[in-house]
Amino acid sequence: MDKINQTFVLEFLLLGLSGYLKIEVIYFALILVMYLVILIGNGVLIIASIFDSHLHTPMYFFLGNLSFLDICYTSSSVPSTLVSLISKKRNISFSGCAVQMFFGFAMGSTECFLLGMMAFDRYVAICNPLRYPIIMNKVVYVLMACVSWLSGGINSVVQTSLAMQLPFCENNVINHFTCEILAVLKLACADISLNIITMTISNMAFLVLPLLVIFFSYMFILYTILRMNSATGRRKAFSTCSAHLTVVIIFYGTIFFMYAKPKSQELPGENKLQTSDKLISLFYGVVTPMLNPIIYSLRNKDVKAAVKYLLNRKLIQ
Repeated sequence: MDKINQTFVLEFLLLGLSGYLKIEVIYFALILVMYLVILIGNGVLIIASIFDSHLHTPMYFFLGNLSFLDICYTSSSVPSTLVSLISKKRNISFSGCAVQMFFGFAMGSTECFLLGMMAFDRYVAICNPLRYPIIMNKVVYVLMACVSWLSGGINSVVQTSLAMQLPFCENNVINHFTCEILAVLKLACADISLNIITMTISNMAFLVLPLLVIFFSYMFILYTILRMNSATGRRKAFSTCSAHLTVVIIFYGTIFFMYAKPKSQELPGENKLQTSDKLISLFYGVVTPMLNPIIYSLRNKDVKAAVKYLLNRKLIQ
């Protein structure tokens, strides 16, 4: 009976930056500002993609999905992080931790697939422009988005279920800002071989496979662009791809650091490395969703024109 009682955890304690009390207020202000930029920037992109008929294309449909995803992802973790920084309330219930883990993993998995779908869309648009309306019709691109969301959700259900059914004994202190799955797995007092195997398979399916699609899509795109005779056409083609490619580099750079690094770097006694992991996770969780609407709006004339049109329309009313 004592053994059973020790394996059941009612709540977790999130350490966050508890060892750096003097800079917690600064982090609170920075994260709050970035979160507001995420809500406003991505919200504007969603509204523009819905109400501006010029943006009713597959590329902007995927961009609207990406913006909605970024809002959902940050809203599942940032508010609780802000509360813990300002009020020192760092505990989170077991069920709350599971929900936070599910949304975090689901949104991350879905974004991997969405970025791959967006790369394929650019490939068809540039390499097969005459067949683009046929290949990327509404049924196809809506189905592609649905597959991304559904597969991300299923993957997260599997990973979250396997992680939260583990025994944690009396260790409920998570050395992280949120209930990030790798940080939670470190608390388990049981064999996590199954978790490692399923996460490896997940990495192959949701990290490597979309990255291969992105890589080969851009290889064909580059080949097509270099064969163009018109300098204006080459600039336009590069312009339509540069924003997406920038987002891909930022996203995959941070996510590979967290989920695809060697196990030898996961030693529990390395405090500096753990702090680095937490800051990289913060970058991935807050900075990347904040940069997405900025990158797409600054590098895209259609989005800027749509936003200006909606603002002028609102001011006239």
